Amino acid sequence: MKTTLLITLYVSILFLGCKKDSFITSGDANLSISADTLHYDTVFTSVGSITQSFKIFNDNNQKLRLTSVKLMGGSSSPFNINVDGTATSEAIDLEIDANDSLYVFVQVTIDPASGNLPFIVRDSIQITFNGNTRMVQLEAWGQNAHFFRNKEIISSETWSNDLPYVIQGYLFVANNQSLTIEKGCRIYVHADAPIIIDGSLQVNGQKDTTERVYFNGDRLDEPYKDFPASWPGIFFRTDSKDNVLNYAVIRNAYQSLALENPSANLKPKLTLNECVIDNSYDAGIIALNSSITATNCLVSNCGKNVALARGGEYTFSHCTVASYSNNYIQHKDPVLLVSNTDGTNTASLTALFRNCIFWGEGGDVEDEVVVVKGSTDFVSFDYNLWKVKTPPQNIISAGIISNQDPQFDSINVSKNYYDFRLRKKNSPAIDAGTGSSVAIDLDGAVRPAGLNPDLGCFEKQ
Repeated sequence: MKTTLLITLYVSILFLGCKKDSFITSGDANLSISADTLHYDTVFTSVGSITQSFKIFNDNNQKLRLTSVKLMGGSSSPFNINVDGTATSEAIDLEIDANDSLYVFVQVTIDPASGNLPFIVRDSIQITFNGNTRMVQLEAWGQNAHFFRNKEIISSETWSNDLPYVIQGYLFVANNQSLTIEKGCRIYVHADAPIIIDGSLQVNGQKDTTERVYFNGDRLDEPYKDFPASWPGIFFRTDSKDNVLNYAVIRNAYQSLALENPSANLKPKLTLNECVIDNSYDAGIIALNSSITATNCLVSNCGKNVALARGGEYTFSHCTVASYSNNYIQHKDPVLLVSNTDGTNTASLTALFRNCIFWGEGGDVEDEVVVVKGSTDFVSFDYNLWKVKTPPQNIISAGIISNQDPQFDSINVSKNYYDFRLRKKNSPAIDAGTGSSVAIDLDGAVRPAGLNPDLGCFEKQ
């Protein structure tokens, strides 16, 4: 009896082993695919894309032979595939072990001759097995662009908005030369490509969303499109002067705007009108003994929103400077630091902040405004709302609202959504300002003439 049982057990094991090594040929064989569509956001022509992938699973207890994994567009397709480690447009007779899988990797490159405007390219991958056909759709938005690598502007030039601009390597504006960027331009900058200004930068954006000038990293795919430190930033060096940015939107840099030393003339080194600076990993605006005039600007969710060190001359009017800890940047530094020293060098400091909001939440910062200065330095806060536990000392101040939530329209950290407008009627920032010559807000909407405008960059309409 024992012998019979042993023989039966041995035969069963042998049968199961043979079955696992044999191929299932039935049309009812189970096969699953991890994705039915691969979608690529804007891909600039000739640059290519990230590589995406999907898996083909053999859900059977026997081997499965794939007759074919085929890129339907063939060798002329903008897509390229790699099947189980082999780059090809069609792979045939692929074996997948029982309850195992294989990878298919897909990349896309757009033809530069395909047109000027955003366009969509499509293809598909056909998978056949045991008389069955399955499809995976491929879809990419592509766009032609001006491509610059190690671009040096040694003679002044102007960029129009006919195509986006993609910067690789670096962009350099030489001393006494200027780069003018017209309304509606989109500037996409690679991760290792600083914009260095020894001459002048003029940005001529306008109030409509489509007419603003945008600076961003060149990774537009999820999740990278929202990552801070996606590109280095814009650096205004010692010789730079006469820089004016109108309706510029600067996002996801390491240091969005960095300035050193005073202007080469009596004008501010940098003038910012109706600009948005957002999601910079280290700093939104960082200046060392320089000069800035900023009006109706929003600086939000940066590691250090505004850091003005080693002295200088600064005027900020109707600006909103706010940070909330989120998945990308923990709020650890005050939203505004003003100092006449950088820890080593000291210079004279003059600064005026009028009709501004300085606010932060979700971090461990108790004083969102920090001022470090000597007795001969002049720092004035004229009608501002701030969050501080210990107010800054030795300053001139009037009309300060302390530690009252400005009640921004909508803050949703989990969804990475921030609207800093003042639409709630109980906001303490409404009608809390002092009269100034600023006639519009960041949206280009009219501010009331005379006294009592709203604080911050947005006027409640």
